[in-house]
Amino acid sequence: MSVAEAAATAEVQEPGGTLRSSSPRHIPVVGVVTEDEEAQGAFKTMDLNRVINLLEETDKDDLEEKQLKAVKKLVQCYQNGLPLRDLAQIFKILNLCAEKIENQPHFIESAFNILKLCGLPFLKKKVSDEITYAEDTANSIALLGELMKIPNSELRIQICKCIVDFYHAEPPKKHITGYQQASSSYKIKMAEVGGLAKTMVQSLALLENQLVEKLWVLKALQHLSTSEVNCTLMMKAQAASGICAHLNDPDPSGQLLFRSSEILWNLLEKSPKEEIIQQLSNLECLLALKEVFKTLFMRGFSHYDRQLRNDILVITTIIAQNPGAPMIECGFTKDLILFATFNEVKSQNPLVKGLKLSNSYEDFELKKLLFNIIVILCKDLPTIQLLIDGKVILALFTYVKKPEKNKIIEWSAAQYEELQLHAIATLSSVAPLLTEEYMLCQGNAQVLAFLEWCESEDSFFSHGNSFHGTGGRGNKFAQMRYSLRLLRAMVYLEDETINSDLCEKGTIQQLIGVFKNTISKSNDKEEAIILEIQSDILLVLSGLCEHHIPRKEIFGTEGVDIILRVMKIDPTKLQTGLGYNVLLFSTLDSIWCCILGCYPSEDYFLEKEGIFLLLDLLALNQKKFCNLILGIMVEFCDNPKTTAHVNAWRGKKDQTAASLLIKLWRKEEKELGVKRDKHGMIIDTKKPLFTSFQEEQKIMPLPANCPTLAVMDVAENIRAKIYAVLGKLDFENLPGLSAEDFVTLCIIHRYLDFKIQATHKQRELANKSWENFLARTSNAKTLKKAKRLQEKAIESSRYSEHPPNAVFHRTDIKGLNTTVPSGRVVTVESTPARLLGGPLTDTDIALKKLPIRGGALQKVKAVKTVNESKKSVPT
Repeated sequence: MSVAEAAATAEVQEPGGTLRSSSPRHIPVVGVVTEDEEAQGAFKTMDLNRVINLLEETDKDDLEEKQLKAVKKLVQCYQNGLPLRDLAQIFKILNLCAEKIENQPHFIESAFNILKLCGLPFLKKKVSDEITYAEDTANSIALLGELMKIPNSELRIQICKCIVDFYHAEPPKKHITGYQQASSSYKIKMAEVGGLAKTMVQSLALLENQLVEKLWVLKALQHLSTSEVNCTLMMKAQAASGICAHLNDPDPSGQLLFRSSEILWNLLEKSPKEEIIQQLSNLECLLALKEVFKTLFMRGFSHYDRQLRNDILVITTIIAQNPGAPMIECGFTKDLILFATFNEVKSQNPLVKGLKLSNSYEDFELKKLLFNIIVILCKDLPTIQLLIDGKVILALFTYVKKPEKNKIIEWSAAQYEELQLHAIATLSSVAPLLTEEYMLCQGNAQVLAFLEWCESEDSFFSHGNSFHGTGGRGNKFAQMRYSLRLLRAMVYLEDETINSDLCEKGTIQQLIGVFKNTISKSNDKEEAIILEIQSDILLVLSGLCEHHIPRKEIFGTEGVDIILRVMKIDPTKLQTGLGYNVLLFSTLDSIWCCILGCYPSEDYFLEKEGIFLLLDLLALNQKKFCNLILGIMVEFCDNPKTTAHVNAWRGKKDQTAASLLIKLWRKEEKELGVKRDKHGMIIDTKKPLFTSFQEEQKIMPLPANCPTLAVMDVAENIRAKIYAVLGKLDFENLPGLSAEDFVTLCIIHRYLDFKIQATHKQRELANKSWENFLARTSNAKTLKKAKRLQEKAIESSRYSEHPPNAVFHRTDIKGLNTTVPSGRVVTVESTPARLLGGPLTDTDIALKKLPIRGGALQKVKAVKTVNESKKSVPT
């Protein structure tokens, strides 16, 4: 934001008056006033330029006394406020006084008194003054941060008080004739423009051992950090790491921790969060947070201490979301796990010895925050061993049980219910990472027993107050929902040990029973949560039954019945947003995983008109369901009984299944941009199935494990599945087709021929290339002709003109009758081992004299070196 924009923004808040054009700069002279005007609070005469010139002089003996007297007169003159037009000169005078302090300590009082004036209202004579003098005001306020370098405690504290007063503006003590107070936010906006927050953060480095001054600076920064602009400036000055690293500094008053945590909160909320997290993700900051949290956890008993402890934990939770934060290295993760579980799992650790949480609101919030941070910490795989050592699974499972009567617990009923739901939700994230501990705790048995209690008619009044308890007030649906989420998380690990254990405990039959009971309990009030429960039941059943025929047989007719019931839902409910879409997806997935492949279940599904229901859903023309339904249809068509059901189906206006499928084909091709004429016939015979997307798609290199575009085309659009279904119906004797349908049917019939057409073309090119090669090797005339054509092509590709004095080197070998690329580099293959007699055993072969024989080298019994003898070698 520019200076003028900031001033204009602040000025909008000033009531009354219209903006006028800015006036030229006036000499800051306060005019002579009468006694009546003085009584009303008008300014006395003061030539500020004269004061500045006086302070800049250095060669008079009695100069200091005159200078101090002039400054004192200035202070008396501006007791009711500072006019914006005089602000630059007043702050210049302040700066001159500050420069003299080191050698002339008497100027400390003068600087102090001027600083006190800065806390008074800023006054404007014209409405436009806020814009006219915006730059001067911003620069003047920025000077306050620079003055923090003066090593004087009183001045530093007064500067901080002055900044705090910006946020607590008071009206002038007296009304000044011809002036009005600047808008209440004007000082704040000018502080933002001047970058005051950044210099104040930098001043903290000067106050390592000055606690009182540091607390005042933190108070000023606490006010400044309420602005996004200031928070961004503070972030650039590394405020987050600088403040957090000193959280644990000694402070009997407790203000340091309170104000520091407040500033960190504001920085996280009002500046780029990722950058602040990065600044806090270092060992020094996390060690400070750890020590502060431990101290407040073990020794904080007041309401204020507990609130501050929870604030520190929330800040830690935000930092823990950064995978690079050294949470484990600093030991914070281990301590947090201990604090989260010591109530449920007894520990001899001295940190928690004799420690107990109360049922106060702050301790209750702490418990939930600890559960929450465990979910975040478990995303870092090295944390898993610490979770095992801390017995987190065992601690969380203490909540997965029905409430025991007459048992004294430290929480109220509503609190215990919320913690119970939170613990089960935490298990859904942690248990899949700790499967051995889950099985050691008899996790499956405990969850199924808890689910049985959720289904029972035991008297239980659920409060349903929390986020996790939504939709479960007065019933046990919330507990059932989170139990099923936990089961779903474990089943989808595809761990055969866990899934077999579940099936042996009768999970399939139990879940079918739970599904039936939810149907009988369904009502409008809990409709959304019941739909979610039903969806999760079907997903768990799908995960258990997939690829296991015996389990599909256990699913049996009872399971098929609940699937058929869901498929009969009113289609209009799919648009309500309550969860019917998700339920239908889960149902279709169950057909695929729990029925297909099990012939008794398939036959029962067909007998109950399941194919009719599938086609009814397909006729709704819901694109998100079509692909899945057609995939199921393809699989069902392997059953010889399916064809009769498909042909017997009739939709609206007596539409047949074949007509429906052909209509879907045309709709799909229209969406894909396939070229067809008005009769549905092929326009581009070379690319009969080509889509507009494929034409626009550029050639991109893909990893070997990525499917090609051709494969993705078959997987993502429904044409291949429609072809497969109609292929099962033999493409013949299909009732209810129009002339256009028959044209489209011909294209569908040739789908596979059109789809490998490119493969045929490549094969033809390969065959032609081989025939040409054979012709060149078997006929000399053909070879010479091919050579001439090759030389002609090479010459035509070269530049016809050469630069003068250039040397031209030929790249081919003249008179060589080959049609393969050739050059002056010859590749020589190694001599076969059978001619050398095997691997050379003697590496000193250079000293040997080779045997002289005709033909290839042969192995000889003995070879003498040149130095051994001058005798001739026998031939």
